[in-house]
Amino acid sequence: MEMHQIIKKALITEKSTVAREAANQYNFEVDVRANKIEVGRAVEKLFNVKVSSVRVLNVQGKKKRVGKVIGQRRSWKKAIVTLLPGNRIEAIEGT
Repeated sequence: MEMHQIIKKALITEKSTVAREAANQYNFEVDVRANKIEVGRAVEKLFNVKVSSVRVLNVQGKKKRVGKVIGQRRSWKKAIVTLLPGNRIEAIEGT
């Protein structure tokens, strides 16, 4: 898999912003077939930073109901990437 296929998008939420400021952690939506090693290498190459650790989790899609029909949102994979001190991803921080 190519680097751009592994990292789909950065997740910008209140919780991820607090984690970024407190612990230098960044959240990404990644391909469901990607593992920790591939995610870490992709972040290092795409953003020119050094990765300390990677945690991944599968997020199950929520069941949603519209009238009588019950559907489900898609399931996806989330990666929490911790960078070494002194490293920042400028593109995500907007500075």
